[in-house]
Amino acid sequence: MLEDKQRWNERYLENPMPQTVSPLLEKYIEHVNVGQAIDVACGTGRNTHYLADLGFLIDAIDISDYALERVRESSTINKIDSDLDKYNLTPNKYDLIVNVNYLNRRLVSQMKDALRSGGVVIFETFIVAHGDFKLPTTNLDYLLRKNELLHSFIGLDIIYYEERIDTNLRGERVKIASIVAKKI
Repeated sequence: MLEDKQRWNERYLENPMPQTVSPLLEKYIEHVNVGQAIDVACGTGRNTHYLADLGFLIDAIDISDYALERVRESSTINKIDSDLDKYNLTPNKYDLIVNVNYLNRRLVSQMKDALRSGGVVIFETFIVAHGDFKLPTTNLDYLLRKNELLHSFIGLDIIYYEERIDTNLRGERVKIASIVAKKI
């Protein structure tokens, strides 16, 4: 865990993330009842702050204590410094689960149970595509396969799903999968 924490702390220090809210979250927030939310791998809080401003109570979780220090102090934000490889989502707790630019399949398998009835998951991350764009090989454990995200949320009401080519924060062409799904 300490190696992961140090690696992520260095990454946030050397490459600060823009504080722009996920466009997917902004577009589909109207489908969510304001209540309890979790921002998985929240980083410095770009989506956490947006949700707090809307009145959500948020669990903001990340392994990087450096990043979490940049999440603002608020009575509506519960900062959780934890290794996501060991963290478990509480069943039937969340009205909203946000997961952007991060993949932990163990947590994905817990997300449906962690949603309350009527709860929504908004999830977006990268798909295997490095050969397509001549990017260096990345650990495939952190990249989705084609249609994997869609299959992970079978049983929920799919509001939106797309796999597309996009540009990442470094200006590189990447493939992205996005889903918005609701627990009935």
